[in-house]
Amino acid sequence: MSNDKKRYKMLGFLFICILIVITFLVFMNMKEGISHQNNTKVNETKSIRAHYHFTVPDKWKNDPQRPIYFNGNYHYYYLYNRDYPRGNGTEWRHATSKDLVHWQDEGVAIPKYTNKNGDPWSGSVVIDVENTAGFGKGAFIAIVTQPGEKGIQEQFLWYSNDNGQTFAPFGDEPVMQNPGTPDFRDPKIIWDDRDHTWKMVMAEGSKIGFYESNNLKDWQYTSSFTSEGIGTLECPDLYQMRADDGALKWVLGVSANGSSTNQPNTYAYWIGDFDGKEFIAEQEEPQWLDYGFDWYGGVTFEDGIEKDKLKRRYAFAWMNNWAYAHNTPTLQEDFNGMDSIVRQIELKHEGQNQYYLASQPIEALKNFATYTESFKNIKVNGSKPLPLQGDVYQLEADIAWKKLKNVGLRLRESADKKKHVDVGVFYEPEQPYVYVNRSNTGTPDENHQFLESKSPFNANKQQVHLKILVDTSSIEVFIDDGKTVHSQVIFPEPENQGISLFTEGGEAVFTNIKVTNMKSSAN
Repeated sequence: MSNDKKRYKMLGFLFICILIVITFLVFMNMKEGISHQNNTKVNETKSIRAHYHFTVPDKWKNDPQRPIYFNGNYHYYYLYNRDYPRGNGTEWRHATSKDLVHWQDEGVAIPKYTNKNGDPWSGSVVIDVENTAGFGKGAFIAIVTQPGEKGIQEQFLWYSNDNGQTFAPFGDEPVMQNPGTPDFRDPKIIWDDRDHTWKMVMAEGSKIGFYESNNLKDWQYTSSFTSEGIGTLECPDLYQMRADDGALKWVLGVSANGSSTNQPNTYAYWIGDFDGKEFIAEQEEPQWLDYGFDWYGGVTFEDGIEKDKLKRRYAFAWMNNWAYAHNTPTLQEDFNGMDSIVRQIELKHEGQNQYYLASQPIEALKNFATYTESFKNIKVNGSKPLPLQGDVYQLEADIAWKKLKNVGLRLRESADKKKHVDVGVFYEPEQPYVYVNRSNTGTPDENHQFLESKSPFNANKQQVHLKILVDTSSIEVFIDDGKTVHSQVIFPEPENQGISLFTEGGEAVFTNIKVTNMKSSAN
């Protein structure tokens, strides 16, 4: 055989190999995220582990602890149970991240049952820059609720001299004894530059207690804040923010269950003033950071890079609900526990000296977009499917109408149109509302009590902007500027990936539709 023939034969072989590789890559790309209906290849894996949400590596997680920023990393601790589902308490597991989307597991930092005080529950970590506690400059200090030898909720101090990798107990005695109340937990600590002291908020039933200390060991009570009608207050939060009009405000937040008064079971907050001793709210009734069923134990924390620390914070929460916490299909994969995406929150002003927190998905999520399908203008009177499908994506759309009853989108829709998650506006002129309805898809709520979440909508508006984040087992909906958000877990069948636009009682125009595929963060 001549050299030319050999060369041509070799080139032909290489061409076939390249063609095979390209075909394989195209096929794999079409298996995930969004794809055109005419060429749909649904994700064949049966795993429902989230793609771009934090999930526990195995077993169980619940309450997140407020992350802290140190040496280029956010250090995140959360309640973890290695013995789940057999019980036996929680411990603090540790993860780190540079961008709040990718997470590196660091193992258990505060183990359970190391002494007579039992397992560690929620609390907070601070970095003792000035060595006020005497464990060295830069020591990581955690104040943690534990049941103690008496089986009552008290506060214990743990410290770390290896940058938060492992903690040791500061003796066996509490640094804060229980004052005689059943609920005395979830301490949250901040440093107050005004008088160079540590401040603490503590969950005490329907009351939040305020305390102060010079050394993180000796605490004095200063005041309390009480709120009735939203159940037992948990996981308190206290921070200062600069509003978009320049005003400086303090925010007091709690996790609470307002179901008995037709309010959310998520994160309630009040805007007001904190003079270092006492918090004074500007309004008696709280506002809510989320209206869904699955945003509990929420924490907020500073942007580690932003120079103006008061301009923006981050927030995220446990995506579950104690009403059905142990009933998730992920148990088939030997884990139960996921967090919401991290949000950016800002304080905004709206007339009559009123302020609210606005949420948007963290900017770093944009780095995980692979490609986007766009549609400029679609008129809908009834139902109209989009010519694409997906299971892991972000969808944005503007919707406008003149007169109708109901308008929105059906997501994770089955081929026969019977199964789907609905996001929309139910437009009653006297009391319209935004809703997320998961009644027609897989839900952990076997009692069918938590199927449709609702939030108020301005009756004078005839348009809405929706930003919807869909993952394999969750949906998070940001309405307009993010004053209103709904977060819910969902468990649709893997093959249900349709997307439809719909109206009832009139026509609507859907514009600026963008559906962006999100690749896995592989946490």
